Amino acid sequence: MISLPQKFLEDMKKILGEEYDEFLKSYEDKKTTGLRVNTLKVSVEDFLNMGIFNLTPISWSEEGFYYDEDEVRPGKNPLHEAGIYYLQEPSAMAVVPNLDIKEGDKVLDICAAPGGKSTYIASKLNGKGLLISNEINKTRVKALGENIERFGVKNVIITNSSAKDLEKIFKGYFDKIIVDAPCSGEGMFRKDEGAIKDWSYNKVLECKSIQEELLKRAYNMLKEGGILVYSTCTFSREENEDVVNEFLSKHEDVDILKMERLWPHKIKGEGHFVAKMKKASQTESKVKTTKIKKLTSEIKNFREFEKSFLNIKIEGNLELKGDNLYLVPDEYPSLKGIKVLRSGLHIGTLKKNRFEPSHALSHYLKKEDVKYVHNLNLNSKEVMDYLRGNTLNTGKSRGWVLVTVEGFPLGWGKESNGVLKNHYPKGLRIKY
Repeated sequence: MISLPQKFLEDMKKILGEEYDEFLKSYEDKKTTGLRVNTLKVSVEDFLNMGIFNLTPISWSEEGFYYDEDEVRPGKNPLHEAGIYYLQEPSAMAVVPNLDIKEGDKVLDICAAPGGKSTYIASKLNGKGLLISNEINKTRVKALGENIERFGVKNVIITNSSAKDLEKIFKGYFDKIIVDAPCSGEGMFRKDEGAIKDWSYNKVLECKSIQEELLKRAYNMLKEGGILVYSTCTFSREENEDVVNEFLSKHEDVDILKMERLWPHKIKGEGHFVAKMKKASQTESKVKTTKIKKLTSEIKNFREFEKSFLNIKIEGNLELKGDNLYLVPDEYPSLKGIKVLRSGLHIGTLKKNRFEPSHALSHYLKKEDVKYVHNLNLNSKEVMDYLRGNTLNTGKSRGWVLVTVEGFPLGWGKESNGVLKNHYPKGLRIKY
């Protein structure tokens, strides 16, 4: 039995009453693990028909499944590198379905790293509308970018700003906002002993203050009729019901639609809190749309690459930032005053007299979009060699080639004289 903080135990006893012993007993169980299918790349049905893992459905997420990490390690599988699924704690999958996302919505994920909620939102948007995926922490935002890239998302703008700065730009703009707030992490105790050592009641109160501030800012960025979902992975009343009730007491125009806890002794998961609210009043939006200059001669080398190596023509708003070419969202707001890490899909880089496609583009494309494909078997030595950054002998010289596993893109290679030079990013190369 793990050793839990005394103050935490006292608070849980007050909240749970007769259920306290059952809650405490849940800490003897092993942590729960889950994965969520990326429906931007594969349907749930087709994924299950592949029969790769022994999976059990998660009742609150159509795309979510339990797996037993004593049996399988989906994180050490080439299909994970291909972005076919995302590893996510099961109870955390209960949050995004409450947003009721419709294709075309404008959505803000205000505390987005490492990307579990944002990748789920992106799959629900299905390439339409806009997701602003924000993370204030400069270190954590890197993982957010990698996960969104792996998912093959084109309509996401990744920002690294405070809620206060976002509010200055986006008053009354979003259809849906998720505040998956920084918290004391009591729901992490069973899977991370470091969370226990890091816990204190002062931290609970510090988090409460941050959470209240985030909700206040989020409210001002929400449209009339918009949905605001607040969530934490902690159990303290201070960070959950108290935060929501204090917010509601200051905003009579907000209706509470749902407030629920997922307790680890009642469901198969580590635990979560979710509150779903709807705004009834209007906040005037003055968000301006960014005007995109039409590019022609500037991207001649890209168009030549496209003609030589792709079966599709990439249409839409193309924007050059230095030598980097982006496909920016159709709904492209002005972002003056906001620190932006990525606007839409990074297509590639213009070099001297040539174009080099990005890793992000490889994940966005389907195998049928590319003229030359080198497909690898899931259980082959060759696929592991590619992910480790090694060259492959293909016996062909076709130039840019999309490397896939079971038909799902992993990245680029460039063939010459029968050898495929590896263009899988060094920072992503596997160590296992």
